Amino acid sequence: MAEDKVKIKRALLSVSDKTGLLEFARVLVDNGVELISTGGTAKAIKEAGLPVKDISEFTGFPEMLDGRVKTLHPMVHGGLLSLRDNPEHMKTIEEHHIKPIDLVCVNLYPFEATIAKPSVELHDAIENIDIGGPSMIRSASKNYRSVTVVVSPARYADIILEMRENDGATTFKLRQELAIEAFGNTARYDGMIHEYLHKNLSEKKWPDVFTMSGVKLQEMRYGENPHQDAAFYKEKSNSLPTITNAKQLQGKELSYNNIMDADAALALVKEFNEPAAVIIKHTNPCGAAIAPDVFNAFLKAFEADPLSAFGGIVAVNQPVDEGTAKLILEKLSFFEIMLAPSYSPEALKLFEAKKNLRVMTVEGLGTVKEPVPGHHLRRVEGGFLVQEFDQKIEDISLRRVVTRPQPGNELAKDLNFGWKVVKHVKSNAIVLVKDGVTIGVGAGQMNRVGSLAIAIQQAGEKAKGSVMASDALLPFRDSVDACAKAGIAAIIQTGGSVRDEEVIAAANEHGIAMMFTTYRHFKH
Repeated sequence: MAEDKVKIKRALLSVSDKTGLLEFARVLVDNGVELISTGGTAKAIKEAGLPVKDISEFTGFPEMLDGRVKTLHPMVHGGLLSLRDNPEHMKTIEEHHIKPIDLVCVNLYPFEATIAKPSVELHDAIENIDIGGPSMIRSASKNYRSVTVVVSPARYADIILEMRENDGATTFKLRQELAIEAFGNTARYDGMIHEYLHKNLSEKKWPDVFTMSGVKLQEMRYGENPHQDAAFYKEKSNSLPTITNAKQLQGKELSYNNIMDADAALALVKEFNEPAAVIIKHTNPCGAAIAPDVFNAFLKAFEADPLSAFGGIVAVNQPVDEGTAKLILEKLSFFEIMLAPSYSPEALKLFEAKKNLRVMTVEGLGTVKEPVPGHHLRRVEGGFLVQEFDQKIEDISLRRVVTRPQPGNELAKDLNFGWKVVKHVKSNAIVLVKDGVTIGVGAGQMNRVGSLAIAIQQAGEKAKGSVMASDALLPFRDSVDACAKAGIAAIIQTGGSVRDEEVIAAANEHGIAMMFTTYRHFKH
């Protein structure tokens, strides 16, 4: 049975991230711990005036193959894996002059940072695949009953505290926690390597084994409902304008539903180059607009559906000044999150009055158009579905007007705007647009006519002269007839129905311009 407290007498340190290393090493030395180290880590410790034994001196075997082989040795792994309460193990390592190692401090070659470089070559990526580090981490973690393993500088303080309180020893509870973290660390590392090599070397589109990992950003009070536990993870290191990279300036902690809505808001507002504002409710836009400035974009988005805007998420793709902040607060007595690339000091001062309002900056929003890497994943019971994100670059050359009536410039602009918005509405999705603002949104109905009816009812008299965007094809002429009755002037849809001729004929009959995109934007 493992001892609760195990005194650290010998430690092996080998780190690429040297944050806090020297302070940690100094505490170990002050507690009488013998230090063993490798390469640059040993050099840094020596230069700090601390005693350290080079790994080659410890193993009696030189580093070789440009440092590829240095810790892969029985002197290291025997010292880590030997069970201290197993007499046979202790007898064996004594016979072979192997000394127990009580602590391993390792963080791995920077593979993630290396492959994040735009010009990285395969050779550089391969050379940054750590072999000895994960091997030591796994050996130490397997023997956590006796060995302390640490893979993050953030944990140095915990170990130091325990050593001070326990005469140089760590407790079983801490060693167990650290081992779990360490196995998570190597799992994520191997997953990144697998993903990178598959992407760059395999001829298969999808791997036979799909791996995905994330770093926990937050534990939540609950998920979609209070009876569901939840946590928030970041999948990859990148600086793109996403909710995982947003910085919260004030307000309550984000909830599960907040994050879902904020993600939807950012995905939509990033569609536009011109100043844009969106208001999201339950991941669907209740208002979206473009304008010459963000002040008027927000005003239009709010007026699209003031009732639904209450309690929503607001996102804009331009900096928020005092006037815009004042307008938002005047129009919305309560909303959950404010998202923008930046705020003026005066704007932030106004938002401070709403102490629970979550005000967040999203660096790069409105300027960075780079697609977010990774995959869209949906769980089903017993498995999951994986697909690419719907970040298709809109190819206007594929679009064609299929009716005798042609949309003029203003209608064409609204058709383009509507197509960008409908992509972000739950299917079956219908969006009505007029003068660069949504005036009716029908989301998630079991039939397309039902979604259209909701959008027309919401738009009211504004529907006259507007355009309609449908996320997929119109299977019958009934939707066109409904558009004509409401006074809608133009339609954008995918086309491809077996009844396209019937649908086109209906549009010609009613004098409605119709554009086919040739591709759809289902969102389930």
